[in-house]
Amino acid sequence: MLTKKQIREIKEHLEKAQNPIFFFDNDCDGLCSFLLLRRYLGRGKGVCVKTFPSLDVGYFRKVKELNADYVFILDKPDVSEEFFREAEKINIPLVWIDHHKIEGQKIPDFVNYYNPAYNKNESIEPVTFLCYNIINRKEDLWIAIIGSVTDSFLPFFYSDFLEKYPELGIKTEKAFDVLYKSKIGEVAKILENGLKDTTTNVVNMLKFLINVKSPYDILEENAKTYLIHKRSNEIDRKYKSLLLKAKKFAFGNILFFQYGGDLSISGELSNELSYIFPDKIIIVAYINGTKVNLSLRGKSIKEKFLKVISEIENAIGGGHEDAVGGVIQSGDLEKFRRELEKIV
Repeated sequence: MLTKKQIREIKEHLEKAQNPIFFFDNDCDGLCSFLLLRRYLGRGKGVCVKTFPSLDVGYFRKVKELNADYVFILDKPDVSEEFFREAEKINIPLVWIDHHKIEGQKIPDFVNYYNPAYNKNESIEPVTFLCYNIINRKEDLWIAIIGSVTDSFLPFFYSDFLEKYPELGIKTEKAFDVLYKSKIGEVAKILENGLKDTTTNVVNMLKFLINVKSPYDILEENAKTYLIHKRSNEIDRKYKSLLLKAKKFAFGNILFFQYGGDLSISGELSNELSYIFPDKIIIVAYINGTKVNLSLRGKSIKEKFLKVISEIENAIGGGHEDAVGGVIQSGDLEKFRRELEKIV
């Protein structure tokens, strides 16, 4: 949880920002964090960050293009030193809100950094949850629920959501029950899939979501939501096919599944596979040319994962204690699998 002092400080930053830019991670937690702050403030532009794991300096050009006077970074575990240097050059205020456990990165003094996990054990509360506690707008309760449950967290205000939208939720104490078995989970999937569209369509989706009144407006297919639904349905068909194939690789205490193609959904696959097989270590590998995107789920998997990739050249990765992601060279995939299986 953020302290009252931290919440007050973040609100002060928001109020000072006349033309802010919000850089957010390319998932529902990042998206919903942005939406909560943007809808509260009523101004600013959002930029979805697709580089992993760091916010790369290449994104800084957007600060200049949009003539931003404030930078907010949401749900990114790492920011490149070059990005910080560019921000310092023009003396632009920078606010960074996160919940990942920092692995050795030094936070510059000029950065306003807010993270319950900093110098402590990991915070299980997603950035969406933190942002909702900052703005506390009841009309955006549904957005807070989407961002939280997709990050495997069921917030205390889920009961308020059930009172307001009983037909969209289910009675449960598990976040992934909500994600995979309820109507609000369907909304989450539409948004998650929408982030995998072209840059133009993602920008148009953001404009729509900034002004949307309720989750029903997203569930309804009409002229405004046609492209969002079209893209979501395309991805969902491919996703279901891959999920069906992946289930066949559940041997022993490990499920290892690799695939290729034009769609990177390893994170979504590993999440649902971990829900279906809660006692297994889940490893999903998306092969894209010479690189492999890895997504792993399992009890205390982070320590094992970091140990293995430390022995692999040019491998990067990180995340949470039970959910991590990384990138390795395709030629190292078998070595990675072999070494991880030894540890497990």
